[in-house]
Amino acid sequence: MNTNFQLGTCNAVQHLNRRSLMKGLLTTAGGLAVANWGALTHSQTIAAEAKRTGKRCIMLYMEGGVSQIDTFDMKPGRPTAGEFRPVQTKVPGIQVCEFLPNIARHADRLGIIRSMRTKTPDHGPGGYYMHTGYHPSERFPHPEAGAMIAKYCENPESDLPSFVKIGSGSGIYGAGYLGPQYEPLVVADDGKLPGFANPSVSPEIQGRRGELLSFMEQRFAESRSGDPFAAHRSAELRAIRLMRARQTFDVSAEWEKAKDRYGDSKFGRGCFTALKLVEAGVSFVEVSHGGHDTHMDNFPISKALYSIMDPAWGSLLEDLTQRGLLQDTLVVWTSEFGRTPAINNRGGRDHFGRAWTVVLAGGGIKGGQYYGSSDRDGFEVAENPVGEADYMATIYKIMGVDHRAKHFLGARPIWATPEDSKPIMELIR
Repeated sequence: MNTNFQLGTCNAVQHLNRRSLMKGLLTTAGGLAVANWGALTHSQTIAAEAKRTGKRCIMLYMEGGVSQIDTFDMKPGRPTAGEFRPVQTKVPGIQVCEFLPNIARHADRLGIIRSMRTKTPDHGPGGYYMHTGYHPSERFPHPEAGAMIAKYCENPESDLPSFVKIGSGSGIYGAGYLGPQYEPLVVADDGKLPGFANPSVSPEIQGRRGELLSFMEQRFAESRSGDPFAAHRSAELRAIRLMRARQTFDVSAEWEKAKDRYGDSKFGRGCFTALKLVEAGVSFVEVSHGGHDTHMDNFPISKALYSIMDPAWGSLLEDLTQRGLLQDTLVVWTSEFGRTPAINNRGGRDHFGRAWTVVLAGGGIKGGQYYGSSDRDGFEVAENPVGEADYMATIYKIMGVDHRAKHFLGARPIWATPEDSKPIMELIR
């Protein structure tokens, strides 16, 4: 037997203490650095791998397609207006739905894009477009925004993941060509961790098991290197590091005081968890809020949804402001598409991509303004159309990420956003 594998005969050089274990795991068998889960040592090479901006992003994703005309692009007096009334905000000229009173108080922080014109009104392709900026029929998968931001904005000293999805209703499009180290950690709709994050043994025993596993896998990889082994070890390491950092996700004590403001709902708790995660250094958190696919009974359903969405979103902006985090935290309110201006015979609004709305706040946004507009009844963009690639380029620009950063899939160059994409500079400070 090869004595290198006899644990009883390991000498001091061969034995892996915890620090050498961490260093050994930094670069896996396939050469993948485990960047999404923080730096494992103080490696200047890994820290210099990408520009670290220190910025954070929270995406509030309205799964199903939220109505622009019933929220931020209201058409009072027009045939498409519907049942909801607009109310004036603290910013002259900006009106929002009467059922968004908390958001109305933050109008001076909002950059409202009312001229989104996107290519598909289908849930799957629309979600892919609005997460990546690319068409889903590409022959290779593109990373969603959270993975790209995890690569360039992570905190290299953190044990926490850099990309967290609270709820999976918005779809999981993944890290694509960036590799498995930038895949999201997906947690429950209320932000609670999955069961595997709770260790079944003491930290000391877990540490010894990790050392043994690393020792065996490193020796195995010396003669059988390959990406599958690297990806497997990366996944194992995520679980280990998550167990170490799991207390950050436990907001139970603070939630008892916060739930009256955020609303005692899964989405409210998800938004509060997102606040705590970005405060702890997580680069990108997406919180999904489902139910917006209102093909029938649009108005009673939307009113109920807004009663959940409004206090959570408004309290999130308020707490980010009070804690001095909003200036470095971009908050994106978005969906896969909007809803038709016309109301169907079931009292609903259908899928619509020709003229709809997303909202940005914080992170360097010039608040208190609209960008672009739709026509009188909301059927077409009247000025300054914004496509999926421009929307994604704007997010990357705000986050300090080069929207035309070049990556490689093998020898093939791939850019973060399509060639003709451009950020909306009028929205950025």
